[in-house]
Amino acid sequence: MAAACAVTAAAVLLPLAHAAPETGHPALVREPASMAAAPAPWTLTDTCQDPEASLSPSAVDGPTIERIRKAGKLVAGVDQNSFKWGYRNPVDGRLDGFDIALVKAIAKDILGDENAVIYRAIPTSQRVPALQDGRVDVVVRTMTINCKRLEDVAFSTAYFEAGQQVLAPKGSPITGYDASLKGRRICTAAGSTAEAALKAQPYGSVPVSVPNQLDCLVRLQLGEVDGIITDNALAAGQAAQDPSVRLVGSPFTKEFYGVAMKKDASDLVRRVNKVLENYRAGGDNSPWMQAYVTHLKPVLPGVAGPPAPKYRDG
Repeated sequence: MAAACAVTAAAVLLPLAHAAPETGHPALVREPASMAAAPAPWTLTDTCQDPEASLSPSAVDGPTIERIRKAGKLVAGVDQNSFKWGYRNPVDGRLDGFDIALVKAIAKDILGDENAVIYRAIPTSQRVPALQDGRVDVVVRTMTINCKRLEDVAFSTAYFEAGQQVLAPKGSPITGYDASLKGRRICTAAGSTAEAALKAQPYGSVPVSVPNQLDCLVRLQLGEVDGIITDNALAAGQAAQDPSVRLVGSPFTKEFYGVAMKKDASDLVRRVNKVLENYRAGGDNSPWMQAYVTHLKPVLPGVAGPPAPKYRDG
């Protein structure tokens, strides 16, 4: 394998079995159908203005770029358990997915070799600490840009738009992010937007937090939880892995993924934004669209293109 990898063991997916699919888990307390009518949904409240606005793109080298070049490798924090985003390809065991394709584009631009990457698989809760501690140069791991995270790390411009949604077994009485969650065990990844949403407005559910979002799917398959809240872009991949689950309700947030970097690495932020500028260019023939068609379109059809970049310094 051309790229060096430091990875953790991947969870094994199991077939989802339910005692009574038409009624959900027998141990659950069923709520009246009228409870499916939800009050106003939780919304992601940002305290800063336009968090998706990043530094303008530049190909000028700076201290962070020079350090990466001296090391000869880009160290990237990624997921290896998110189907179609960052996962182990079952054919050859290599890391593959939409996020991995973007990491390769960044490495190619900075180092001239898309394989000059050390991949470090990190759990959701370690995305920010891994950058702050210097364990990785970039995090490309379906990471939502928001004001709270901007206090600790820097972000590129947005490279994908997503929203939080509920994933539940087919036949479950759960109808979405609403009162139908009452009494249900709902799983989220620690440190995720979904976890923050559920803490702020649990709808009477029993929150369950795990290190990675795939752990939620495994727990759902084992009957240890009754539903999952995660990004719909990730949930679409999970539903493709296990056809006995489905997305329910509508997305209740609008959020954007960005490449995260150390807060003071402004030269790297500008360079990644330059990479993204080129990555988006070309319409249907752009590297972004080619990556979307290859990795995401089969499980997440209908995406017209990447979000437009926003810059805060002209």
